[in-house]
Amino acid sequence: MFREYRLLLVAAAALGLAPPTLAQGPASPTQSPASVQKPNDPNEVVCKKEESTGSRLGAKRVCMTRTQWADRQLQDRLELERTQVQRGTGRGE
Repeated sequence: MFREYRLLLVAAAALGLAPPTLAQGPASPTQSPASVQKPNDPNEVVCKKEESTGSRLGAKRVCMTRTQWADRQLQDRLELERTQVQRGTGRGE
């Protein structure tokens, strides 16, 4: 039986399918915390592709945690607002 399972596993991998599972009875509804990650885990590393302005070839991959991405987004927003405020008051009206 193990040999047949191994053959099925190799065939599934070759076809890009999910591996078959051994018959172990009904799956338990509760899983261990180590096997399931929270959908919005703040420590999960997320990689994004950032493109350079003025170049189609200048894209690079940047990886940070969700917390770092949120902080970077906040800093970018604050910088944009600061620039817009300075621009509005600098006209000498």
